[in-house]
Amino acid sequence: MKAIVATDPSADAAGITLTDVPEPTPAINDVIVEVHASGFVPAEWEWPSTWADRSGHERIRPVIGHEFAGVVTALGYGTTGLSVGQRVFGITDWHRDGTLAEAVAVESRNLAPLPGDVPFTIGASLPISGLTAWQGLFDHGRLQSGQTVLAHGAAGAVGSVVTQLAHEFGAYIIGTGRAKDRQAVLDYGANEFLDLDNESVADIGGVDLVFDVIGGAIQKESAGIIRPGGALVSVVGPVQTRPLDGRAVDFVVESIPEQLVQVAQRARDGRIRPHIGTIAALDEAIAALNPTTRRTGKTVIQVRT
Repeated sequence: MKAIVATDPSADAAGITLTDVPEPTPAINDVIVEVHASGFVPAEWEWPSTWADRSGHERIRPVIGHEFAGVVTALGYGTTGLSVGQRVFGITDWHRDGTLAEAVAVESRNLAPLPGDVPFTIGASLPISGLTAWQGLFDHGRLQSGQTVLAHGAAGAVGSVVTQLAHEFGAYIIGTGRAKDRQAVLDYGANEFLDLDNESVADIGGVDLVFDVIGGAIQKESAGIIRPGGALVSVVGPVQTRPLDGRAVDFVVESIPEQLVQVAQRARDGRIRPHIGTIAALDEAIAALNPTTRRTGKTVIQVRT
């Protein structure tokens, strides 16, 4: 089968190739899924799991990509809760071959049903962005209605979902980005927009929750405006600057079926509009994952049409 594999840890997206790899076989509690669409996160190059298995052994030519939507074609021994022919979506294990392929083996516990009226391309864009936003806001940020949220990168794949969910749950949202992102951020439900190139986080006043997708100096500045009892939630690694009288959390997203269902329902009824920047076929994936200009939004590879 065709798949996109990574060949060089130092080359980032320049070190990937489209090639033939063996068909996956299901382990206990696995399913085999015929992939229809796969999302991709550029930070995957920096993840240790891309290049080493759980035992620390080097992974050679791993298949990349970890979020996807498709159709179950086979069940491993002991697999329950899913059936052959079922539409599903979710996240594969970080240490196993991924989803930029015509088929993938994945633990059934990482999957949820994909409603028949949600396109595969939409389904593939939701798992990492949607669950990162959900878990960051509610599990780790403990968001409550009426609180103020500073959502960095609010026009991006994750930030746009953060903004929409926070809006739905009654928060006051200050979304950040570049000047060209202003209208998109406001359309996603932000109450205010902050141009990070020309305005200062320090001028905002106090906020209850910072959702950080940037890190560095922006994170340091953001930590200084968190109200007592508030939280700084980071998805860019360990927090370097902690709020004076609040919590600091960094986390790695988990595939939780109940939360996937919540996200899919919102995409189905329009409460979540995922920001998809590029859709390309598998044969065009190498170019799509090596853009010559800056792109925003999720890159989705449509494996089957």
